[in-house]
Amino acid sequence: MKVSKPIINIVWFKRDLRLSDHQPLLRASEDKLPLLLIYFYEPSVMQFADSDERHWRFMQQSLIELNKILAPCSHCIYTIHSEVLPALQEIIEVFEVKAVFSHQEIGNHITYLRDKSIAKFCREKNIIWNEYPTNGIIRGLKGRKAFSQKWMQTMSAPMFEVDFKNIATIQLPDDLLPSFTNAYESNRQFQPGGPTAASQYLNSFLYQRKSNYSKHISKPEESRKSCSRLSPYLAWGNLSMKQVYQATLEATTKTGDKRNLQFFVNRLHWHCHFIQKFESECRIEFENLNRGFDKIRNETNPELVIAWENGRTGYPLIDACINCVKSTGYLSFRMRSLIVSFFTHHLWQPWQAGAHFLARQFLDYEPGIHYPQFQMQAGTMGVNTIRIYNPVKQSIDHDPEGIFIKKWIPALKDVPVEFIHQPWLMPLEVQIAIGFKIGEHYPQPIVDIQQTARFAREHLWKTKKSKVVQEQNQLILTRHTKRKTEKEDPLQLAMPNLFSD
Repeated sequence: MKVSKPIINIVWFKRDLRLSDHQPLLRASEDKLPLLLIYFYEPSVMQFADSDERHWRFMQQSLIELNKILAPCSHCIYTIHSEVLPALQEIIEVFEVKAVFSHQEIGNHITYLRDKSIAKFCREKNIIWNEYPTNGIIRGLKGRKAFSQKWMQTMSAPMFEVDFKNIATIQLPDDLLPSFTNAYESNRQFQPGGPTAASQYLNSFLYQRKSNYSKHISKPEESRKSCSRLSPYLAWGNLSMKQVYQATLEATTKTGDKRNLQFFVNRLHWHCHFIQKFESECRIEFENLNRGFDKIRNETNPELVIAWENGRTGYPLIDACINCVKSTGYLSFRMRSLIVSFFTHHLWQPWQAGAHFLARQFLDYEPGIHYPQFQMQAGTMGVNTIRIYNPVKQSIDHDPEGIFIKKWIPALKDVPVEFIHQPWLMPLEVQIAIGFKIGEHYPQPIVDIQQTARFAREHLWKTKKSKVVQEQNQLILTRHTKRKTEKEDPLQLAMPNLFSD
């Protein structure tokens, strides 16, 4: 006699580690079947070149807190160390899965291929896979003309909230799937994961720290307090964009600080705008958006790449930024733009040679922002202004006293302020007086930025004016938009650098 298997639904957590404003969780609960709440630590994703322990520690911290919240209702999110497809194959041996509920993921190529395989599996097994939009991003959008209006509608809609006392969850057999047991050591240099920390950062920004937001947004040191620091909580889903948007509108009413908070709201919109671009043109994870740039900057110089990765370029602000982001996972948007501009223009390295390194450093790594922004700074978008930042000028403008530089490059802590931005100009007698020797305690510049800027500018502008680039621009401007003129396209508008807020 055939024994019937228990019928269940699955809620698959991805980059949405929260319990509030979670549409898949709400829709699954409305079906009244017992739920299996599950998160997969996928070896293929964890071992990919854009992955770092800092990401998985943040995820683990988030999941531990979610399970503490769920514990009083006798629920838990299972954390499974397995690829998703073989895990589902084992689950359906024990349970009859009616449906899977999840958010759509705008991830890297690995997760894209995984989702294709899961979609095929679900079709073959007659399992309904209900995917819901993430933060207003529209899958299959043919033109960006209506994106802003639809995004505003999404941000203004009611929250998706679940009454956990009224749902039933199931337990997995102990021997069914391997749980994830890694215990990452905490590191106070990094922001902690979880909804509690996310709420604390959100509230402290909206009601305390935001007063200098627009003033300090480009400053490498001051931005660490004056910016929202919400980017990791948005990237890994401890907060939804809707929660941040609605909380910001409420704070605007209560504090009256329309200038800083409206500036912040604009950046929330651009955050999603870039992810929408990536969703519509995901090949830019690997390829130049404008293929007209494919014939330049193709060779990688390992020595230059290593010097940049190790903070040994001889340009203090560049090296301080690299040391900072490696140690804390965070940099202000302008500093992120600066180090990419230096890498692609002054070192003349292909952007692909640095993209995975910085993805591993950014705690808030979001593929949909990371790759479009990397290409925007590299100038390979074609339709945007080419930015070649001068690292000395940026240093003088944004860290005039060298406070940030000295914090992250201890070898320069005694260098007088007048030489902190260009220590190679320090006279020998000054070096002797402070017990410092350029080339020994800190490297000479590995390139001459006057020469490299001239070289990059000539080659990039020559390429940009070429017929093939112009033809590619027309394709880019028409591929995902129905607008009649280039001037109306969002790519032509003045856009901020949005690696992070």
